[in-house]
Amino acid sequence: MLLITELLLINVFAVLDLFFFYVFFESVLIPMFIIIGVWGSRQRKIHAAYQFFFYTLFGSILMLLGIIVIYFQSGTTDIQLLSQLEFSESRQVVLWLAFFASFAVKVPMLPVHIWLPEAHVEAPTAGSVILAGVLLKLGTYGIIRFMIPMFPYAMYYFTPLVFTLCVIGILYSAATTIRQIDLKKIIAYSSVAHMNFALLGLFTNNTQGIEGSLFFMLGHGVVSSALFLCIGILYDRYHTRNILYYGGLVQVMPIFSLFFLVFTLANLGLPGMVNFVGEFLVLIGTWKVNTTVIVLASIGLILGAVYAIWFYNRLVFGQVRFYSLQKFSDVTRREFFLLLPLFIMVFVMGIYPVLFLDTFSISVNNYISYSTF
Repeated sequence: MLLITELLLINVFAVLDLFFFYVFFESVLIPMFIIIGVWGSRQRKIHAAYQFFFYTLFGSILMLLGIIVIYFQSGTTDIQLLSQLEFSESRQVVLWLAFFASFAVKVPMLPVHIWLPEAHVEAPTAGSVILAGVLLKLGTYGIIRFMIPMFPYAMYYFTPLVFTLCVIGILYSAATTIRQIDLKKIIAYSSVAHMNFALLGLFTNNTQGIEGSLFFMLGHGVVSSALFLCIGILYDRYHTRNILYYGGLVQVMPIFSLFFLVFTLANLGLPGMVNFVGEFLVLIGTWKVNTTVIVLASIGLILGAVYAIWFYNRLVFGQVRFYSLQKFSDVTRREFFLLLPLFIMVFVMGIYPVLFLDTFSISVNNYISYSTF
């Protein structure tokens, strides 16, 4: 199922036809549905699999209708030919909403984010890693690949709406994360906040905002995947994800605690680590467009530091729980070499981001000049 998912994802990012993009975009649902429903870890896995499937499917029906409208107007679904066409302002508004309904579910944005925490909690570790690392980026990829270049007028028309939804999503998700007791739900809700923050940068239409958003998505894929791997390591040993059963892990799992500390600090955006670069660029880009939005979004970053530090403190420090002493082996060699590349990437991308930013800076500048209304 993972290999089939990989095959479909490669096609999603490589295809140059709008209809085939839709086909592969939707086909990714099938192997993920099976991964969650068959290899999920708890009894609610069937409920979570169906919720994930139907939320994404119903959101995409509107995009299919939009693709049909585009085909009947232009006679083609080739992306390179469509980029030369200009749609009327009223047509852009309708098509933008149709596409946005699909991509907003995938990001996810409020109020269609409910499927993500459920899917993460019930999915096996491999499913959570591929879901957080790649699948969430399909929504933002669709926005930057199709919506903004094809519907520039609608982009400016709906930018206030997107900014409002993103700010609400950031604040709500960060506040909700603080009260979670399931280890995976904490990471899942923080993913909702981070992806909404990345979406802010895409709608700034300036170099710093879009580059920051792209870099932040890369960083989120590394850090969020690493955190889900860490939670999977704990679940393999203790067979529970309730944080109330944990405490004092630094005394029995010191190497794991070091890995987890680095990934937690990267998740809250500590300078010198990967997420800081993306967050800083998005802040600069959005500041040029709307200062109120970025002030409110920054409150979400502060709340992010609150839940990340509190989460780590409850899990790793404090009194050793009796439950934790039943099987207190540290990370195995296999787990160590699984986490090590992600550990290295956190610092490489945080200290030397130019390695990645230079790669897509030319494309971003061309994209901005092309999509300016």
